[in-house]
Amino acid sequence: MTDTPARLLTLLSLLQTPREWPGSELAERLRVSARTIRRDIDRLRELGYPVEATLGSEGGYRLVAGAAMPPLVLDDEEAVAIAVGLRAGAGHAIEGVEEASVRALAKLEQVLPGRLRHRVSALQSATVALTRGDGASVDPRTLTVIASAVAGQERLRFAYRARDGVASRRLVEPYRLVSTGSRWYLVAYDMEREDWRTFRVDRVGEPCATGARFVGRGLPMEAVEFVRRGLRGGETYRVEVTFAGPLGELPGWVRELAGPGGSGPGGSGPEGGGVRVGFDSSDSPEWLAARLGLVGVPFTVHGPAFLAEAAGALGARLTGAAGP
Repeated sequence: MTDTPARLLTLLSLLQTPREWPGSELAERLRVSARTIRRDIDRLRELGYPVEATLGSEGGYRLVAGAAMPPLVLDDEEAVAIAVGLRAGAGHAIEGVEEASVRALAKLEQVLPGRLRHRVSALQSATVALTRGDGASVDPRTLTVIASAVAGQERLRFAYRARDGVASRRLVEPYRLVSTGSRWYLVAYDMEREDWRTFRVDRVGEPCATGARFVGRGLPMEAVEFVRRGLRGGETYRVEVTFAGPLGELPGWVRELAGPGGSGPGGSGPEGGGVRVGFDSSDSPEWLAARLGLVGVPFTVHGPAFLAEAAGALGARLTGAAGP
């Protein structure tokens, strides 16, 4: 293999397999001398790839964890598998990984060859995922187009269906994608209405980046807070709830609210072996009650009263659904 860039990529692909490679085996695979392999290893190190060498009859080369993650080299099967997994994570708003999935998917699909894009689409269309909540899943292609427009500060056109079913065409300056764990929302500046708007992404159709760049405007608050206020018309309320279980058994979003001391902002810490959490929410009481129930640990709502009522009503409906 006389093409140095191609040889380096092949060598890197081999080293990214979790095993140790004897220099003689690498030289045989690449059809070069052991000396050339040593020079190529030095080139990879200069590029930031932490290649470790071990001595002895069983020694060789392997890629180890470094301070930063350099680019990965994937074969066709690996690229397809990762893209399908990212589409599943992004399209169904899996809590904790959905935003990272969209960013990674946008980067990966930008460089996927056409033949691999076709394979990914075929696999995606042949599978179905069990979703939670109201099943408001999003086409990953829609998320990818929007995420790329956000990252590139590129104006976006799309069809939009409002809550009452009215259809319209929108031209926006996309600012951020926000996931609530059940739905995706786009925060953007609407060019026609000359104001900031929140759009449910599952109601977005035919998104198209226009190619026109824009200078980012300053949203007057965090994008997450903007979405929260929009969901409840700007109203927030204080939640106090105790979970009857150790902090380590609770999901990440609850542990984050609880903090290192076992209580959320304004909370009073663990109570009787449980964890008391206090936080502000703008979610509907019905949705928040359902989300608390999905934690899978018994809990008690201390306030507000309307959230306790929503939890009680949800419990009664579930009990009734179970039958006698």
